[in-house]
Amino acid sequence: MKKIFRAIAVKGLLITYALFAASGQLAAQTKEAKKMNKKILFVVTSHDKKGNTGEPTGFYLGEASHPWEVLHEAGYDIDFVSPKGGKAPVDGFTLEDPVNKKFWEDPVYRKKIEHTLRPEDINPADYAAIFYAGGHGAMWDFADNKALAAIAAEIYDHNGIVAAVCHGPAALVNIKLGNGQYLVAGKKINAFTNEEEVAVGLEKVVPFMLESKLIERGGKFEKSALWQPHVTVDQRLITGQNPASAKGVGEAMLAELKK
Repeated sequence: MKKIFRAIAVKGLLITYALFAASGQLAAQTKEAKKMNKKILFVVTSHDKKGNTGEPTGFYLGEASHPWEVLHEAGYDIDFVSPKGGKAPVDGFTLEDPVNKKFWEDPVYRKKIEHTLRPEDINPADYAAIFYAGGHGAMWDFADNKALAAIAAEIYDHNGIVAAVCHGPAALVNIKLGNGQYLVAGKKINAFTNEEEVAVGLEKVVPFMLESKLIERGGKFEKSALWQPHVTVDQRLITGQNPASAKGVGEAMLAELKK
């Protein structure tokens, strides 16, 4: 009888050990899956003119470089996509900003920004977050790009993060989630304000006023005074008001990614 009890005890220990090993393997697999998903998609504009003014525009360099630095240094791999793919037009180009210089002189990311992916190249399942950089060009080719909107909606619907800064939230005005609701509806939101657009004299040039359109879509718009940094976070939606908010958006994304 004692032998039987010993056999049962040993068998129980073996089962416990097997279960423990299996749980360890599962934890390792989960950790590995998270590693595989440590990618972020940056979206930049393909549009290079401010309406019919003939003035050049594009994505604002600091609005890409500052979030890039925060996330890249945290170990995230970043891909760049634009509505048309290929070389993205750049605005606000100054290498006196050391972060801009660091980004622009990084051979890997310089190649990525000069050979951006096309929306059809993107598998949303590969990304933990999507971020839309600003620059006035975004006002012309972000809002109506259905392919990019579908990518963002899928990332968000699968518990990913959607973020944007300055004019980047132009991409958010027509994004609808799987439930049929606008992404911004009922959420706190932030972007380049109507007052800031008037201050730069482009309120009659841009195709719509971004603050007004986001409010129209049901967003709860927040803002600070002109040119002051302001970052808003609500339910995995992260938005910043202007170029001064770019780094803060990157930091808020990183905090959300770590949850």
